[in-house]
Amino acid sequence: MKIFRFGPKGQEKSGVIINDKKYDVSASGIIYDEDFFGNTEKQTQLENYITENATQLTEVADDVRIGTPLTRPGKIVCVGLNFEDHVKETGLEQQPEPIMFIKANQSFNGPQDGIMHPNGSTKMDWETELCLIIGKKANNVSEEEAMDYVYGYALINDISERAFQTERGGTWDKGKGCDTFAPVGPFIATKEEIEDVDNLRVWLKLNGELMQDGNTKDFIYRIPKLISYLSQFMSFLPGDIISTGSPAGSGMGKEPQIWLKPGDVIEYGIDGLGSTTQEILPFSKD
Repeated sequence: MKIFRFGPKGQEKSGVIINDKKYDVSASGIIYDEDFFGNTEKQTQLENYITENATQLTEVADDVRIGTPLTRPGKIVCVGLNFEDHVKETGLEQQPEPIMFIKANQSFNGPQDGIMHPNGSTKMDWETELCLIIGKKANNVSEEEAMDYVYGYALINDISERAFQTERGGTWDKGKGCDTFAPVGPFIATKEEIEDVDNLRVWLKLNGELMQDGNTKDFIYRIPKLISYLSQFMSFLPGDIISTGSPAGSGMGKEPQIWLKPGDVIEYGIDGLGSTTQEILPFSKD
């Protein structure tokens, strides 16, 4: 199943994608929140609603805004430097254990809503990544059981401000959690929809020019390892997001380096998880 949300900000309705067409299922009463992702009865309720109303579902027009594919998650936990080629291009030091950081919830953003250039930013960068959505509480889980805790996958961009991240002291969070810096979607695909999560093309274009062209087969740490490792340090709840790291091709790794500025347009995608286009917007306090 592929689920998405649509409509004006703050008024999004639930939808599903069937045979590449988008349908409104909001009359089911289902909301894509923590309760839905952790409740198999709710998921079955949605499936039954779709089956029972298959010929009566209203199609969502292509010009309708696509929102975040879930309500605001409890947390967004990210893994850094999970591709060797990205480690080399950044010049950052690979650690003996996975690097993790947390994006602020205010960074959670829709797939078409634009990404804001932070006040004082000089080195704003992109990182297309695969993220997973947790399906049930995960605490100190083993690698062998880790996939049982995955509801599905989505496209995310780990937008970064490199000067904030690497030149201002302290943790990476300074350059990772700015408002709008975690656009997710256009949809969530259940894990059964993705035949081989370890062989998906990951790409990004900046103003029409290809910048990233990697593949999840080059993960340093694969998804079961990441879930098991991260769950040692905190519990993950249904609807939480884990982002798995970016391949090479970031602006930081270019020669000369390339930084995002207002008016730039990035288009990015992952096999099986769709693609989207975002404009870089000027800073605003609103």
